[in-house]
Amino acid sequence: MTTTPTGQPYAYVRRELVEPEWRRLPGWRDVTVEQWRDVQWQRANCVKTVAQLQRVMGDLLSESFYADLLRDQQERATMSMLLPPQMLSTMVPDRVPDTDSFLADPVRRYMLPVFSDRRTDWPSHPRASRDSLHEQDMWATEGLTHRYPTKVLAEILPTCPQYCGHCTRMDLVGNSTEQVTKLKFATRPGQRLDDMLDYLRRTPQVRDVVVSGGDVANMPWPRLEAFLMSLLEIENIRDIRLATKALMGMPQHWLGADLLAGLARVCRVARSRGVMVAVHTHVNAAQSVTPLVAEAAGAVLDAGVRDVRNQGVLMAGVNDSPAQLLDLCFALLDGAAVTPYYFYLCDMIPFAEHWRVPVGRAQELQHAILGYLPGFATPRIVCDVPFVGKRWVHQLAEYDTERGISLWRKNYRTGIETDDPDALDRSHAYYDPIHTLPESGRRWWAENARLDWHAEHTAAADSRRLALAQVQVPSVTS
Repeated sequence: MTTTPTGQPYAYVRRELVEPEWRRLPGWRDVTVEQWRDVQWQRANCVKTVAQLQRVMGDLLSESFYADLLRDQQERATMSMLLPPQMLSTMVPDRVPDTDSFLADPVRRYMLPVFSDRRTDWPSHPRASRDSLHEQDMWATEGLTHRYPTKVLAEILPTCPQYCGHCTRMDLVGNSTEQVTKLKFATRPGQRLDDMLDYLRRTPQVRDVVVSGGDVANMPWPRLEAFLMSLLEIENIRDIRLATKALMGMPQHWLGADLLAGLARVCRVARSRGVMVAVHTHVNAAQSVTPLVAEAAGAVLDAGVRDVRNQGVLMAGVNDSPAQLLDLCFALLDGAAVTPYYFYLCDMIPFAEHWRVPVGRAQELQHAILGYLPGFATPRIVCDVPFVGKRWVHQLAEYDTERGISLWRKNYRTGIETDDPDALDRSHAYYDPIHTLPESGRRWWAENARLDWHAEHTAAADSRRLALAQVQVPSVTS
């Protein structure tokens, strides 16, 4: 980091949030404030295709950009295109975009990738996989991942209001793409939620439930409220966390009067039972924090949730400098009362190498941001290690920087290791992107790696899909 006029590597400046003017874009010149604040208008006008993007942006972007985007959709994208107007408007938020500024924009880089963004030498790491965290291997019931001793992840639905290109659940979430035929839940939605609740009732060591998906904003509120109320009836549940990127991507959803009234009901019951309810969102760039986002965060806090916390993803070209991370953290904290919580290393999914940052760089960034934020709001940069879970980037056991191989250990057994006497002594690997390695490391991978990603991982996904289709999840009474 260079020294600023304050003499510090980073100069803190309190910045007022600004809502981008959506009418600067040709397709939305006549959109009223009332329409923009209407969640149904936002959902109906999401951009799902290149042609729809062209209708919004018009000739602001070149034909070569649209061709680049279309090629990515056909040859690389693991997530289908789905951009709410709110999120699209935060790309190049301070002026009318052109092709160059749009290509350079950090939100565009992760929400609307183009073919020329991707690596051509190593588009996927040889150890990449569709379910990179092996969450499905740890399903206690379909969609309920029991990885940590006292915590579970409830994937209650497989859709979102917006689709991120780097999605760690790209194997399950969203529509199939040209590259990926998505895994489908085999159990009916109502039965799947009932099976989750049954498991939690008979598993008293679980106290913490992350309710996610997908995004909880895509579940009709009455159904989500009923599920949350059922969770609150289980004595051992002490923490409930609602995961929703839509707080940023479609804040209009979280400003609905009926939803906020329902959330207040849930929070009143939670408080009466000593249960803490929090909202976790996913913001990766300071420009995404707008007055509407702050209004939505304030509304859910007023409804009674204990905290709104942010879990971002560390990505090259998006937020991989100390200034970008600190600007984002202060925008969240000062502007929207959202607590910076985690930044994850981008998971090892296919075609993500242009986003991924090596562990060594993550350690440098963690060091660089310490001391500027209050301790409770200083985010931890973590690696979500396959078969392990979240580990602070300085917790690695060994690190071969030449080949980019870090080894990690854990202090608990996952749900698939309860009878494994060696589970706590075993090391698990995470791999740096190959293009960041020294020449000798790049040469080693070229000589030793298998590059046939499609054949290996499509076969593995087909095998999982067949197994799920043939197995009925047992109920508690069976």
